[in-house]
Amino acid sequence: MSETSSPIVAVIMGSRSDLRTMQPAADLLSELGVPHEVRVVSAHRTPDWMFEYATSAESRGIEVIIAAAGGAAHLPGMVAAKTVLPVLGVPVPATMLNGVDALLSIVQMPKGVPVGTLAIGEPGAANAALLAASIVSGSRPELRERLRAWRAERTEDVLRDTDLGGTAR
Repeated sequence: MSETSSPIVAVIMGSRSDLRTMQPAADLLSELGVPHEVRVVSAHRTPDWMFEYATSAESRGIEVIIAAAGGAAHLPGMVAAKTVLPVLGVPVPATMLNGVDALLSIVQMPKGVPVGTLAIGEPGAANAALLAASIVSGSRPELRERLRAWRAERTEDVLRDTDLGGTAR
């Protein structure tokens, strides 16, 4: 989290082992200067804490919640059921199904309890951070400019490396 600001994005996950998958989200939020917090909030092992966390997030200044879960993937949906804040779900490849089970659990939310669902694993975590930053940047022009610069750097990275050698056929 930023030293000078209260968190506006939350990155939550069901267990400490999920941090391996979610670290790109935290790293990217830090790189973009988005104040955030990272917490373990288990839907199955600490349901009362999960409900308290979800219901208090808005009053604590959180504007977007990134929720990761593997297997049954209840965390994103249960958190979404307890808050009107945007919840972005990241499926974690934690079981023999490599995250497909979590993906299906998150994407198949019932009408009325939306969860924005991202890709399985680290790419999903990174994109969740970018999407969260985009959402909160609407009223923060300086953040919007950092996002533009970040995206422009990715474009330049590709353009610097377009020549793969060889001859054209």
